[in-house]
Amino acid sequence: MLLAVLMGLSGCATNYPMAPAKTAQQADWNYLIGPGDSVSVFVWRNPEVSGTFPVRPDGKMTMNLVEDMPASGKTPTQLARDLEKALSKYIQEPIVTVIVAGGIGPFSQQVRVIGQATKPQALNYREHMSLIDLMIDVGGITDFAAGNKAYILRTVDGKQQRLGVRLDDLVNGGDISADVPILPGDVLVIPESFF
Repeated sequence: MLLAVLMGLSGCATNYPMAPAKTAQQADWNYLIGPGDSVSVFVWRNPEVSGTFPVRPDGKMTMNLVEDMPASGKTPTQLARDLEKALSKYIQEPIVTVIVAGGIGPFSQQVRVIGQATKPQALNYREHMSLIDLMIDVGGITDFAAGNKAYILRTVDGKQQRLGVRLDDLVNGGDISADVPILPGDVLVIPESFF
């Protein structure tokens, strides 16, 4: 009887849905360039124009022959096409390739961990990132964390959702079934335990 009551109470620890195991949004993700990224631009047959250039805090970049090109929020391919248009004033039919080196991404795609993580921080999203990857990056949870009361704040179709996660089970109990996908822009909130 006591076991049934305890199991019932543990199921009531959160009043919001659990994070889904898989989501279609993960498959649709493309890396977007953001402030602080470094982009390598290769212009075929034009090494004097090619090089590695930083994306400034205002989201723009300057390279040889092209000044103040908006780069933030674009995929590398989109930026390459924009650079081809800009360079066509100086080079006949330029062919441009853009490679991101040391990517940070835009703030809207970064994942944030706040509360009782060992090292709360904002992190770059990586394809197929999961909760266990996030916990490794932030060094786990503190002794004061209420891990099974943690939740992910996720914006879907302009509406914020609150999805429960079981960090104690995952981090301290080794329960891999508690691992869930992380999406760009997610915020993991780890509350403090009030003994």
